[in-house]
Amino acid sequence: MAQIRVGIGGWDFAPWRETFYPKDVPVKKQLEYASSQLTSIEINGTFYRTAKPEHFASWAAKTPDDFVFSVKATRYATNRKVLAEAGESIERFMDSGLTELGDKLGPILWQLANTKQFDPDDLEAFFKLLPAKLGTRKLQHVLDARHDSFLSDDYLKLARKYKVATVITDSPKYPNFTELTGEFTYARLMNAQSDVETGYTKPALKKWVAQAQQWQQQSKSGKAYIYFINGAKERAPAAAQHFLSLL
Repeated sequence: MAQIRVGIGGWDFAPWRETFYPKDVPVKKQLEYASSQLTSIEINGTFYRTAKPEHFASWAAKTPDDFVFSVKATRYATNRKVLAEAGESIERFMDSGLTELGDKLGPILWQLANTKQFDPDDLEAFFKLLPAKLGTRKLQHVLDARHDSFLSDDYLKLARKYKVATVITDSPKYPNFTELTGEFTYARLMNAQSDVETGYTKPALKKWVAQAQQWQQQSKSGKAYIYFINGAKERAPAAAQHFLSLL
């Protein structure tokens, strides 16, 4: 089903106790509240440490039926000189309990190190390691390429060949891709400003909404995932909520 999902990274960030969560929402109820206000969350903790099946099951149980998580894959698979050697780490991550999310499992994000340069042979070997399915579920993979060497036609061709989406961002630190490479769109908006209540000005958010709608029309699946991830992180929920109101 064609859709634009909008959210934030994680749900436990101390400043959000002031800018997002009502006073009467306890910490243990933060995920329930966040998932009632947004349509997706990118789970970031799985990048740093391995979650267990009971963790994924709990997260699924605490969120609405139509909610979707994206999951950042383990850094042990991506923060390495030779991506082609990541097979064991990828397998361990895929077996960590992702199936417990059921229909709430969205894209899997593979974030490369800032220093990792584009090596077509190594990257193709890595793409071949990414499983197409988890059980009977078709998987959606997205690559966060953070070195300018990926801004090339050769990279775009390779990503399209394996139907791997590429993170689109407005970050001043990382490459800003404009072309789609997968069957869905995945944006991580990282340039929020702390002095703006909604992180981005409302005219800027209107432009991003129009862009997301265009991406939705261009992508094969009709799906777009928009996350307010960094920058003035305390403003991320407000940015996502205003974005949703514009939709």
